Amino acid sequence: MTNKLFAGLAAFASLGASSAYAAQPVDWQMTFQPAATEIMAQIRGFEVYTLWFIIPITLFVLGLLVYVMVKFRAGANPTPSKTSHNTAIEVVWTLGPVVILLAIAIPSFNLLTAQYSPPPADMTIKATGYQWYWGYEYQTENELSFDALMLQESDRADYGKEDVAAYPRLLAVDNEVVVPVGKTVRLLVTAADVLHAFAMPAFGVKMDAVPGRLNETWFKADVEGLYYGQCSELCGKDHAYMPIAIRVVSEEQFDTWLAAAADDVEAANQNLMAAIDTANKSVDVAATVEN
Repeated sequence: MTNKLFAGLAAFASLGASSAYAAQPVDWQMTFQPAATEIMAQIRGFEVYTLWFIIPITLFVLGLLVYVMVKFRAGANPTPSKTSHNTAIEVVWTLGPVVILLAIAIPSFNLLTAQYSPPPADMTIKATGYQWYWGYEYQTENELSFDALMLQESDRADYGKEDVAAYPRLLAVDNEVVVPVGKTVRLLVTAADVLHAFAMPAFGVKMDAVPGRLNETWFKADVEGLYYGQCSELCGKDHAYMPIAIRVVSEEQFDTWLAAAADDVEAANQNLMAAIDTANKSVDVAATVEN
């Protein structure tokens, strides 16, 4: 029930969002990116839910401060009150926060439970952070591993990624991670040198990459498209230049890509992009999950 409430609140909050806000940061953005997974929809819903507490409390405290500063200033009260106890006030300020914290804690525990209770995985991908790029290994029947480096401006034509709106500067990569829509992806995250962090805001995913340790998270993307994230742990001078790009496609397109990528990843990516264009599917950043 709580999860459905959060999803509904997230949909309400996203009514005014345009597709330009999906899957990548934009100038002056003040909210989360539109959700591409059920977990992220619940996170956005929880944000809206907590604002119903935070905003009234903030306004109440501000009003109380102004009231106290005016009513009890030295000019109006040359002889200060010596009242030291007020049972009613002490009961209110003790029970009030307890009730508010419980109202926030219980839904947050439900959300954490959903995040750490993944459904059975349909596939597993291992992501390894390096200084300063990401390496990926698909743990499937067809052995596949490749590196993903930030796309250089001079290489856009070679990769067929001249469209800056779809392949933004500092976010686009040469080889995207490709996953099928509606499938649960188990993600194993580690690092080869220093601390990194794998973050995909539209999926509600952020996991530390620690050398010598394998951390696990998951996602299930509900909308086809191209999604962007970044390393979110300060890892050296080029920390800002190791983006993450995940392309969500149909299951049929994924199977075709996976078979071809075992021999040549770059050629498989080119064919996949051509197939998407042929099917009249936009390569712009993914549309929001709004029903």
